[in-house]
Amino acid sequence: MGKLHLFDMDGTLLHGSAAAVEISRRLGLEREIAELERGFAAGELTPVRFAQLACDMWAAELTELQVAAAFEGAPWLTGIREVWADIRARGERCAVISLSPAFFVERLLGWGADTAHGSRWPTVPIRQPVDPAGILSSAAKVRIADELCAQYGLTRADCVAYGDSMSDTELFAAVPRSIAVNADHHVSDLASYVYAGRDLREAYELVRTGG
Repeated sequence: MGKLHLFDMDGTLLHGSAAAVEISRRLGLEREIAELERGFAAGELTPVRFAQLACDMWAAELTELQVAAAFEGAPWLTGIREVWADIRARGERCAVISLSPAFFVERLLGWGADTAHGSRWPTVPIRQPVDPAGILSSAAKVRIADELCAQYGLTRADCVAYGDSMSDTELFAAVPRSIAVNADHHVSDLASYVYAGRDLREAYELVRTGG
């Protein structure tokens, strides 16, 4: 029986950071994005409002080259490509599902993910308003997982979720196996396994061996 490995990105594949943080750093907006991140974590900003405010900050000067530089310079866990190569060699599937902008998340397809899903923020350079219908939520992660299961002929029982924070709680509650990666209590209390470190291969080994 195949499996579907479902990876969050911000705080999970990205160690201690997020796409919006890395992009904002390139634009010299560290303080401003830190305030938005704080509001989002506290539940004061919805995913849609966060996206709107971030796009307003970036609209004047964000370019594709800056997005590419933010992606390449981000603090990724080591071993991501190796883990995804092993998953695919076993005939299994790996997907990334993130609330972050799709124009950042989808760059992970080049690293070996079968599919990558992010929120549909306006394309870069940002000239259009945010479409609320395109912004993902915690519940949307479960919906996308179900769609992928149907596509691959699998069920939730075949899924393994990897995440770190509140946006992963609904997915962790929906699937039988999960691993909290550098996580807060929202998901570590729900997870089958808990990992702290900077090498995805070590987290993946816990899933493989049940350690």
